Amino acid sequence: MKITTITLMLLLLLGAVPSLAEDEGDGVRTIYLVRHGFYDIKDDADPDVGKALVPLGVAQARLVGARLRALPIKIDALYTSTMTRARQTARVIHKEFPHLDLQKTRILRECTPTTWREDIMERLEPGEAAECEVQLEQAFKEFFVPSPNEDRNDILVCHANVIRYLVTRVQGVDPHSWLMMSLGNCSITVIRIKADGSFKILGVGDVGHLPPNLQTGLFNDAGPLSVSTD
Repeated sequence: MKITTITLMLLLLLGAVPSLAEDEGDGVRTIYLVRHGFYDIKDDADPDVGKALVPLGVAQARLVGARLRALPIKIDALYTSTMTRARQTARVIHKEFPHLDLQKTRILRECTPTTWREDIMERLEPGEAAECEVQLEQAFKEFFVPSPNEDRNDILVCHANVIRYLVTRVQGVDPHSWLMMSLGNCSITVIRIKADGSFKILGVGDVGHLPPNLQTGLFNDAGPLSVSTD
């Protein structure tokens, strides 16, 4: 039977056949969260001018950059925290993607959100954790959004506390549990966002691109300095 234009329109209105719009909007956004490389943890300078990568951290950054470049995908954007150790890591990665603009943002800066660990909370200034959570919620709202009209792949170079907090938000669990994870330097955490806004965690803290002698930061997050300055 020949279906006329009018008949087709009636069928669409009745929901008898799928609309053309239903064939659109199935883009997937994938975020690659990279923790910065190993840096001079003894440097007490401001993190925007000091706390630079040591040679080991540069080597880690080169390897994670090569790992990302080898992925069979097109990277669409590269963002970094404004802190020195993240900026330097991102600049090394940027050499693998010279066609991209390296975009700096303060909402990816390291901070310490609220945790169940009372010893950590005692070291924070009044209101510091709450201020951190406002910042990280802003990062979550800005970056963890769908891309329904096209597939996107974004790299975010930032910090362990930031990544761990964002992972708890993706999981929908109590964000206070962020400290129960440990992330190595230049590890990769991959999160996929479907067009409907649902999340899928593809990997957390992957350091497979780093040989064992270049892996750092996996077991030191209980120390007095590494939590707030990671």
